[in-house]
Amino acid sequence: MKKLNHPEIATNSIPHLTCSPILFFYSFLLSIVKSIHNGIDYMTCILLNFLCGLCVLFEKERIFELTLFMKTYVFFFKPETVEVVLSSSNLIDKAGFYNFGHPLVGTGLITSSRKKWQYRRKLLTPTFHFRILEDFLPVFSYHSHILISRLRELEKDSWIDVVPLINYCTLDIICETAMGVKINAQTGEGKDYVEAIHEASAIIVSRVLSPWLHPHFLFRISPSGRQFYKKVDLVHSITRKVIKQKKSEMIENNKQIQKVGQIANDVTLNTKHRRAFLELLLEHHFKDPSFTEDDIREEVDTFMIAGYDSTAIAISWALYLVGLYKHVQDKIQEELDEIFKGDDEREIERNDLLRMKYLECVIKETLRLYPSAPFIAREVKENFKVLNYEVKKGTDCFIFPYRLHRDPESFPDPEKFDPERFFPENLTGRHPYAYVPFSAGPRNCLGQKYAILEQKSVLAHIFRIFEVTSRDPRDKVNVTASFLSRNLEPIMLRFTPRNRR
Repeated sequence: MKKLNHPEIATNSIPHLTCSPILFFYSFLLSIVKSIHNGIDYMTCILLNFLCGLCVLFEKERIFELTLFMKTYVFFFKPETVEVVLSSSNLIDKAGFYNFGHPLVGTGLITSSRKKWQYRRKLLTPTFHFRILEDFLPVFSYHSHILISRLRELEKDSWIDVVPLINYCTLDIICETAMGVKINAQTGEGKDYVEAIHEASAIIVSRVLSPWLHPHFLFRISPSGRQFYKKVDLVHSITRKVIKQKKSEMIENNKQIQKVGQIANDVTLNTKHRRAFLELLLEHHFKDPSFTEDDIREEVDTFMIAGYDSTAIAISWALYLVGLYKHVQDKIQEELDEIFKGDDEREIERNDLLRMKYLECVIKETLRLYPSAPFIAREVKENFKVLNYEVKKGTDCFIFPYRLHRDPESFPDPEKFDPERFFPENLTGRHPYAYVPFSAGPRNCLGQKYAILEQKSVLAHIFRIFEVTSRDPRDKVNVTASFLSRNLEPIMLRFTPRNRR
C-alpha cells in the first residue's frame, strides 16, 4: 500500500491509498486458519482495526480515499466532514452493497432511494410518535419479566454468554410491537424464524466481503446463495401469513367487509387498543390500496430485521460495560431506587422512563463506544465539495461512526467509558455531528426513540433485580465490523440477585 496525493501536493485530490487486494486475501486466509466457522467474523474484525489505523494515518488530512477491487471509497471520520454528507438532501442514496439485502427486506425505508424513500418516510413517521410508542411499554415489560425469570434460573455464580438471551428477548418484543403476534422466542418457540433471519443476515455480510459473489447470477447458483434464498422464502412466508391473518381480523372486528371504507377514514379507530406497527400499515392499505400487502411486508421485515438485532447488541454492550465499572452500576441503581422506592414489582411507566436520566447517559455512552452501525454508506450521484477536496460521482462515502465517536477532539480520553460526557453541561460546544449513533440529517433512524425506550426498559428491569459482573476486560472482547458492531468473543456475564441493605 502507498499513501499518495497529500493536500499540500494536490489540493483538489483527496488523500489516497492504493491497497493491494492481496492484503485482504491474506486476511481472509488468516481468518480461516483461526476459525473455519468464524472466518468472516475474524476478517471483519481485522478490517475494522485496519481502517481505524488508516484514520490515525490520515488524522491531519481529516479524510482519505481507498481503492479496493476497482471501487473507490471515501472515508469520513471527522465531524465537519460527516456533516457535509449526512446533512445533505442530495446524498441520501445508500451505497450499492445495500442492494444485497433487497431479497430479504425489499426496498423498504432503509434500502429505498429518492422518491420511494421520501414517500415511505412521510408515511411511517407518524407511527413512531411518542404517544404511540407509549402503548408498547407493557410489551417491553412483559418480555423483560420473562428475561428476568430466565436469569433467575441460572446457576449461582455461573457465567453466561448474554447475547443470545437478549436477542431472543428483543425479538419477542419486536414481533409483538411490529406484527402484533407472540412467537415466544425466549421459551424456545419460533426457532425456525429466528435461525432464518440470523443465517440470511450472515450470508449478506459474507457476500459483501466476497467480490466473486457480487454478480447476481454467480451468487444465485452458489451454495451460500441457495441457502440464502431458502431462508428468505421462510421469513417472507411467515410475514405474509401474519399480514393476511391480521388483515382478516381487522375486517372481522369491524363486523362487515363493506365497512372497510369507514375503517380507512376513521383515524381514531381503536385508539384505546394497543396497535402494532402492522396494524397501522394495514389501516393505510385500507385507505390506499396502491400501498399493497407486499409494500407492507417490506416495511414490517425491515423494522423486524433492522430493529431487534441492533437493539439486542446495544443492550448487551451496555450490560457488559456496566458490569466492568461498579461505580456506574451503583449510580444506575441509586437512580432506580429513588424512582421505585425499592418496589421491584411495580411496572415501569412513561414518567419513570423520563426520570432515568443517568441510565440514558449510560446508553448514549455505550452507543458512542459501540455504535450499532459501525459504518454508514452513501452513493455519490453528483460531485460535491468537502474541505478543499472534491468527491466525484460514482464513489461511495463511508461515514465511520466507530472512529468518529473516538475522535479525541470531541471526546477527550476517548476509550474511557464515562456516561457523564452526556450530562447537559458537558454537551456545550460539542459539534452536532460528532455523535451519530442513529445517523443524522434527513435520513436519520426513524426508530431511534423506540430503540432508546426499549433499551431503557429492559436495562431498568435487569438492574432493579441484579448485580451484573463482566468476566473479561475490554481488550479481550473484540468488535467485528459487519452491519452491526458485534462482539467477536462471547460477552460473558454473571447475574447476582441484589442484596439491598
